[in-house]
Amino acid sequence: MSADIKVPTLGESVTTATVAKWLKHPGDAVKEDDPLVELETDKVSVEVPAPQSGVLGPLLVPEGEEVEVGTVLSTIEAGSGAAPRPAAAPAPKKEAAPAGVQAQPVANGPVARPATPPSDVAAQGAAAVAFPSARKMMTEQGVSAAQVGTGTGKDGRITKGDVQSFLSQPRATQPAAAARPPRQDDPREERVKMTRLRRTIARRLKDAQNTAALLTTFNEVDMSAVKQMRAEYKDLFVKKHNGTKLGFMSIFSRAVIAALQEFPAINAEIDGDDVIYREFVNLGIAVGGPNGLVVPVIRDADKMSFAEIESTIAGFGKKAREGTLKIDELSGGTFSITNGGIYGSLMSTPIINAPQSAILGMHAIQDRPVAVDGQVVIRPMMYIALTYDHRIVDGKEAVSFLVRVKQNVEDPRRLLLQV
Repeated sequence: MSADIKVPTLGESVTTATVAKWLKHPGDAVKEDDPLVELETDKVSVEVPAPQSGVLGPLLVPEGEEVEVGTVLSTIEAGSGAAPRPAAAPAPKKEAAPAGVQAQPVANGPVARPATPPSDVAAQGAAAVAFPSARKMMTEQGVSAAQVGTGTGKDGRITKGDVQSFLSQPRATQPAAAARPPRQDDPREERVKMTRLRRTIARRLKDAQNTAALLTTFNEVDMSAVKQMRAEYKDLFVKKHNGTKLGFMSIFSRAVIAALQEFPAINAEIDGDDVIYREFVNLGIAVGGPNGLVVPVIRDADKMSFAEIESTIAGFGKKAREGTLKIDELSGGTFSITNGGIYGSLMSTPIINAPQSAILGMHAIQDRPVAVDGQVVIRPMMYIALTYDHRIVDGKEAVSFLVRVKQNVEDPRRLLLQV
């Protein structure tokens, strides 16, 4: 009995994926739940497991092809033991074709057929160089394949992401219908195709800049109190919470949650002509993975303890490094935090993760001289930044929110007393 290997449901708003890598070969014996193929989506890489034990059949979709949810990728025949891999059929001997005729190979050898007139080739243009989802979008938007240019799919085929990237460009910078001559690479350069995830990150960040009215406000935090608290209680915290370490992220997360409850517009989003306010906090935490930055979401973070937040973040970090984050772990965030300080960043202007309305940027802790009660003292200081969408968040709200985060971190007792 055979079972189809299909592209699974990929999560919220994800309808297509790219076959990144086949992990097994035709004829290989596989066990149920063995990973067979790696799919790359707009958000994360996904491994498709074997639905049953047996022998893997022919690969119906090659690496680099774009596929839609439900597409059959291969089959598994029930049975045990690996079947011999099919040898490649010898190429038929080429025969010369008469002038004006093209040779087309078939099972029994080449068959002569009339050459396709240039006008027909032009008419087939989009169909020959674009995936179905890309062709549909180009038709809907009135865009030609020549305008989009060479695609990032296999053999230069245009993907849906290529069309979206083209449409996100300002009109003045979009190329005309005439194809541009290919760029000549320097021999010392290496040309590598962007991964689907990297293209999506680039497109979404640019879309956020083009759509939202972004503004960033700054403040600085004296980290003395939290450093002292962490040093005093870190061993007890680890012992109490089964090895979970007390870090700065849980403290900032709780400080942010308390401030969001006071300033709900920063936890809201714009949907057409409406504003959606929330009575919960799904907190996105930006983490770096091997394929780029991802933002897994701590759902209902406002109901979680310091230890639960720390444990969840540690789990996300491990999954990001291993490339095992799931689609539903990367969607549904209402506010995000990014910490450039782990890479040494002293100050930055983070970009919001649309459709969210704001993002908090943490930075490196640095000893600096500050004035305290008329005296110059050295304190561990951190710059913090809030980038927000000015369409929904007023400047007064943004500044007041960031001041409240500062106050909560500088005096963690406020979090306990909820003041």
